[in-house]
Amino acid sequence: MDAGAGVERIAVTRAAGELLRALREQHGPLMFHQSGGCCDGSAPMCYPAGEFRTGGSDVLLGRLAVAGVPEPVDFWMSADQFARWRHTHLTVDVVPGRGSGFSLEAPEGVRFLIRSRLLTEEPAERPAHE
Repeated sequence: MDAGAGVERIAVTRAAGELLRALREQHGPLMFHQSGGCCDGSAPMCYPAGEFRTGGSDVLLGRLAVAGVPEPVDFWMSADQFARWRHTHLTVDVVPGRGSGFSLEAPEGVRFLIRSRLLTEEPAERPAHE
């Protein structure tokens, strides 16, 4: 399922964009999936594109355009989590710390993190895009 429907739901910070460029150089095309489970399931996981198999229980939140990355980075979320977060705009950021061993940034000593704000009819100040 595609949740886009003309509403921008996902963006990336400058720091996350820099990390995505480095990961793209190492691993090729990328994708995100956020499952919404406990622990690391609440953080977005970055994989080589197609390595995580999506299906009918997943929602394509958006296709991130990142400067210096030749193709969009698809951002998927489990449908259950999307049902709870459907009224939010999400921004992918990166912070120091150890994320999941399955996400590509884990060896870098950083982890991806989601920052959120409520969607409104007239969006608040837009997050930094790349």
